[in-house]
Order: sequence, then structure tokens, then C-alpha cells
Amino acid sequence: MSANSGSGQPPVCPRHPHTVSYVNCQRCGRPTCVKCQVPAAVGIQCVDCVREQRRATAQPRTALGARVRSGTPVVTYVLMGISLVFYVLQLALGYEFTSRMWFVPFGAGQEPYRFLSSAFVHAQNNILHLAFNMYALWIVGPFLEHMLGRARYLALYILSALGGSTAVLLLANTPEALMTPVVGASGAIFGLFAAVLIVMRRVGRQATQIFIVIALNVVIGFVVPGISWQGHMGGLVIGAILGALFAWSPREHWKGYALLGTAITLAGLAIAAVWQLTRYGLM
Repeated sequence: MSANSGSGQPPVCPRHPHTVSYVNCQRCGRPTCVKCQVPAAVGIQCVDCVREQRRATAQPRTALGARVRSGTPVVTYVLMGISLVFYVLQLALGYEFTSRMWFVPFGAGQEPYRFLSSAFVHAQNNILHLAFNMYALWIVGPFLEHMLGRARYLALYILSALGGSTAVLLLANTPEALMTPVVGASGAIFGLFAAVLIVMRRVGRQATQIFIVIALNVVIGFVVPGISWQGHMGGLVIGAILGALFAWSPREHWKGYALLGTAITLAGLAIAAVWQLTRYGLM
């Protein structure tokens, strides 16, 4: 029954009290003006009832608690797009741009942004370096983005990239290593490799193939010259840590665990980097 019933006054919409409405919401029975009407399977509902119904309806979730999204893996494609744009800039601007983005342990204390920017530039004279990393991202990224959700997936990628650069710094024990530039998304990709292995095991899927891929790439990193195995190992370790945290944290409280775990991991990387830079007198 409407609020105006029996008052002799025409019914008005509660949200627009100056608008007369003779149409009532099928759920709450209040007058609903044209601006507030939402067509339902039977009759009309007001926007307030529709909003409450949507809040009450449980949204589908993955086994790891992320909201199920249909359509394009947005974060994966954005990460690929940034790398492609950076490569075009490398080709257009040459050494000047690449040298501003790559990671060199010796200068990391003065330009800490290089810990992350180096993950988006690749070897200028070897397009296969970019192609391999982007192909790997395209293969494993959408699955992880779906299972973890966009926020955890992006945190995994960024922290794995930072872990790769930090490992390069921590393991640089010669003057030559301190001055050697490092580029590429391999640290981040290895982090995704470790995480996808853990997540697949967590949800009961066969993970033998991805394990073989990881093992082969680890071996390649040690036997092929010019590849930063340190960055690979750093990304792999961080990816394994965050992958285990994201996969095995309680489904109902995953947000809190994810925030805390991400913050602790980031702080740990920062402390390790500062310690090494201070040790070498580079800060």
C-alpha cells in the first residue's frame, strides 16, 4: 500500500516527490515514476528494489574466490600492449630510450623505477625475445587472471618482475655484473609459471606439462649465454610464494590475505634491495 493511500492526494514517487505516479513497484508496492521504473519479468520494479536484489544475489566465484568475469582478459592484454608500445619506442628512439628503462644494479639506488620498467623493454635487436615472452604471457595469463581475479593477477605479475630485478641485484657479486644491463619480462613470466603450476595443482588439474616447461626454461637460462638466470630465479621464487598464498588462503577471506601477503612481499623485496645497495655503497 502506498504512502498516499487514503490521503486524497495523488501518489508520488518517493525518489521524486514532485512527480505523480500511478504505477506501483511489484516488490515494495510504492509509487514509481518513469525515471525509476525498471521492467521486470512481471510488471515494473523500482530502482531501489532492483539494486537490493542484485546485492542479495550471490555472484559466481572461482575456486579461489575471484569474481567470475566473462570476455576479454583485460589485464593480460594491457600488459602485452605496454610491452609492444615500449618495443615500438625502442625501435623509434633507439638506445636512448632503452638505456633509460633497463635495469643496471649499479644505478638502481638512484633510479629505482628501473626495477619495474626493465620488465617492459626487450632486446632491441632480437624480436624473438619479445615474441617468446608475449606468447608465454598469452598462454598462461588468461587462466591466472580468471582464477585469481584482476587485482591478484596484476600484483603477481608486478611483484614477480620486481623479484627478478631484485635477484639480479642480490646476486651481482662482481664489478662486471654490477654494470651489466638487464631487460625483459622473463622474471614476471617465470613468476606466472610458478603460480600457474601451484594453482593448477590446487584445483586438481594436470600440471605435468607446465612443470616440464618450467624445467626446460630453467635449464636454458643456465646454459645459454646472455640470459639472466638470476632474474628468472627471482621471479620464480616470488611467483611461487604469492601463488601458494593466493591458492591456499581461505576462500572467504582471500582479500585480506592477498593484501597482507602482497604488502609483506613488497616490503621484503625493498628491504633486500636497500640492504644490498647500502652494502655496495650505491645509495
